[in-house]
Amino acid sequence: MPSEKIKIGILGATGMVGQNYIKLLKEHPWFEIADVAASPRSASKPYEEAVKEKWQMSIEIPKEVKDLIVRDVQDFDSLKSNISFVFSAMDLPQKEDTKIIEFKYAKKGIPVISNSSANRWTADVPMIIPEINHNHIEIIPIQQKNRGISKGFVVVKPNCSIQSYITPIYALEVNGFKVEKLIVTTLQAVSGAGYPGVSSLDMVDNIVPYIGGEEEKSEKEPLKVLGKIGEKGINSNDSIQISANCTRVPVTDGHTACVNVKFKNKIPTKEQIIKIWKEFKSLPQELELPFAPKQPIIYLENSNRPQPRKDRDNDKGMAVTIGRLRKDNVFDYKFVALSHNTIRGAAGGAILNAELLKVKGFLK
Repeated sequence: MPSEKIKIGILGATGMVGQNYIKLLKEHPWFEIADVAASPRSASKPYEEAVKEKWQMSIEIPKEVKDLIVRDVQDFDSLKSNISFVFSAMDLPQKEDTKIIEFKYAKKGIPVISNSSANRWTADVPMIIPEINHNHIEIIPIQQKNRGISKGFVVVKPNCSIQSYITPIYALEVNGFKVEKLIVTTLQAVSGAGYPGVSSLDMVDNIVPYIGGEEEKSEKEPLKVLGKIGEKGINSNDSIQISANCTRVPVTDGHTACVNVKFKNKIPTKEQIIKIWKEFKSLPQELELPFAPKQPIIYLENSNRPQPRKDRDNDKGMAVTIGRLRKDNVFDYKFVALSHNTIRGAAGGAILNAELLKVKGFLK
């Protein structure tokens, strides 16, 4: 790995996801933040002044970042020439605006590794969970050819709500136990709504049984992640049917999913499932990427686990923690799974994507 760190930028650096990037990249062995960009109202201010009372992280603003002058996210001319790529944490009111801006960076030769949902359903944009579909980065040359881009590109990570259950399902699939149907009920943390997020009058002593757009993402995005590369883009996998109910619960961090699984033909034993999960490893573990969990799936035998407060930080907050695997009276099995929505499901997942792209030669 290089002795000198790669200089990177963050788009949407003053928001919650942008702040998480800054926190998680503080001591990253490969990447160094050298550019922060946000809306015009934050532009031309030192980062510390621009973020002010909005800083929500558990650490102080790193000294390397607090004096960086915030750049207007659409001021491409002032982007420093030494920036190799950018993380996108933009969340503009109109998704189409985010989509356009991300590709403007790509066309200027700057790779964009995005947390935004804007380009998730763009056919030639890979939506990557490195343990599952790391090979989807091979579509980048197709994207560049389609759009006349010579150096830049856009890569995204999927929605935080699918992170807790899609990896364990994939592990079963690659071991020959094909899944036919899933029913998923998510219990999603309030941090997933950003800051200031959901009103306390809505969340205290309450559960909100609706999160706009979340159920559609939970039902559709796994199919692209599990899809195959075609001539013009990713062809989604239509072999699994998913029905999702997404709820907001009074938990700070950690998305929990209650999952019911029906298999197509072969039905594994409980012991086989647990063995598959415990032994599952993929390319990020083989490459020993800095943000890769050593054990991507952790199974707990305790009948009352996983719990967000006790298990969300497992393995740097990058592991999926599972418990309560048992027979289901309607489908074949059911289980409870947990992942950290602001680490694995947001900034940490995108950082792992960047590490994969770096090792595979896409980031210089």
